[in-house]
Amino acid sequence: MRILWGGLGGLSVALGAAGVVLPLVPTTPFMLLAAFCFARSSPRLERWLLQHPRFGPAIADWRAHRAISLRGKILSVAAMTLAFVISLALGLPPGLLLVQAAVLLLVGLFLLTRPTASARTLRQSDP
Repeated sequence: MRILWGGLGGLSVALGAAGVVLPLVPTTPFMLLAAFCFARSSPRLERWLLQHPRFGPAIADWRAHRAISLRGKILSVAAMTLAFVISLALGLPPGLLLVQAAVLLLVGLFLLTRPTASARTLRQSDP
């Protein structure tokens, strides 16, 4: 099972890394999945991901408080909006646009209702 979790973690890191350079591919959800998988397969790889200067803080925010940074929320909503505008411009069928709009709206609502703060700020507010 550790090999399966490790493989899934590696695939998630690869997809997340692709998201750094591809505008509509999400990065953080894949890195969160990678951390989850590495926690079950390789403490060394999990530690590497948690200590990563770019991805570690977002993972720490999510694990500790289910929080998403303001920048992350803004970029996510902007990417979802852009994806929908592109779908409109391509003239996708109305039924497909309706399903896409519903899914994007639900995902957007989920993102916007999560706490907004950095890991450092949230840790300082803990009792």
